[in-house]
Amino acid sequence: MPHAPALSSPRPALPSSIPGDAAVTGPKAERLLSGPKGLGTTGIHPRPGKPARPVGPPNPALPSSIPGDVPVTGPEAQQLLGGPKGLGTASAYPQRSRKAADPVGNPVPGLYYHPVPEPDPVRVAEVDRRIKAWAMDEVDLYPEEWEEQFDGFFVGRYMVACHPDAPTIDHLMVAARLMVAENAVDDCYCEDHGGSPIGLGGRLLLAHTALDPLHTAEEYQSAWVRSLQSDAPRRAYRSAMKYFLDWAGPSQADRYRHDMARLHMGYLAEAAWTQTEYVPEVWEYLAMRQFNNFRPCPTITDTVGGYELPADLQAQPAVQRIIALAGNATTLVNDLYSYTKELASPGNHLNLPVVIAERESLSEHDAYLKAVEIHNNLMHTFEAEVAALTTAHALPNLLRFLRGVAVWVDGNHYWHQTNTYRYSLPDFW
Repeated sequence: MPHAPALSSPRPALPSSIPGDAAVTGPKAERLLSGPKGLGTTGIHPRPGKPARPVGPPNPALPSSIPGDVPVTGPEAQQLLGGPKGLGTASAYPQRSRKAADPVGNPVPGLYYHPVPEPDPVRVAEVDRRIKAWAMDEVDLYPEEWEEQFDGFFVGRYMVACHPDAPTIDHLMVAARLMVAENAVDDCYCEDHGGSPIGLGGRLLLAHTALDPLHTAEEYQSAWVRSLQSDAPRRAYRSAMKYFLDWAGPSQADRYRHDMARLHMGYLAEAAWTQTEYVPEVWEYLAMRQFNNFRPCPTITDTVGGYELPADLQAQPAVQRIIALAGNATTLVNDLYSYTKELASPGNHLNLPVVIAERESLSEHDAYLKAVEIHNNLMHTFEAEVAALTTAHALPNLLRFLRGVAVWVDGNHYWHQTNTYRYSLPDFW
């Protein structure tokens, strides 16, 4: 078990650092448990002034990606892994479910994962209805001939599985629009539907201005505004971001923009290797995958949950390491489940088993099994880091955020395993 990482900074310690010997009764304890107060701390709590939205019906929870038997030190640490307790913390996590789903589709043999309950079918159906109306009618994202592929993405199942603590359908739609817009950029700029590495940098930069607005000379501002409607990915980015800003605070929005810049940089690295027909070393590929990965999705788990993790806390190295590990592990899940799909597609597709086979002179079977092992190691490291951090720091919003990221990890695997429209496993067993 690694030592619990300290949330240290040259600035004064955050009030969220609750020492293990903090009083559990009296005014001081109440102040600690309710989080810091004062100028600059309002983002820790759900923000006043946002539109009042009716809370939807209770939704069954996914089990945490951190099982209850993770080895940690002492009973207090075990309690922390279950989340905050006491007055005012009951809504921090959704209710646990004891029964996991028996989903369609087989998991990758040997893959370390946690089964999840079946997502609420009512919420799934409503998200599917709304996201299709948004994509087809509001932003004209795909032509009609791509409708079957859009339906086969199963957006509703994905979002409800990954965000079981979302208070309303509107919160789930924040994540759904961003996910679909990101996927459209990948498809249309990089992959199956007209994508190409040639000129990708220019296309991505202009698309990024739909997320991170351009501030330029007045003479040219109108031309930029017109450009945001010029193609489907930019329309989707602009619309999804506009909806996101209705719910996200300024620091949450800037966090998301930063993670999308990371994603776009990863796209460019992979495109450069494609143009030069370079097969990266395994470590180089894993470095690229730390950027070209799912990170923008779990990083907004607090916005989708209707609360905000403060920027100073979210930026701490220990929290950043956990988010990075989650993104890396979930992206390797994609590599493993999409392996046969990518091999059957035109052109050369880089994924971890392919790179391992080429660089380490292994058979396809052995390279695939080694990729499974690398994923499992990342998952174990992720869980150990979360356990260490939750043992050391008991601020309810931090615990809720970490649990939200872990639940997203589990939901991401569930979606890949059950999406037999898109994915099938290689015949290695």
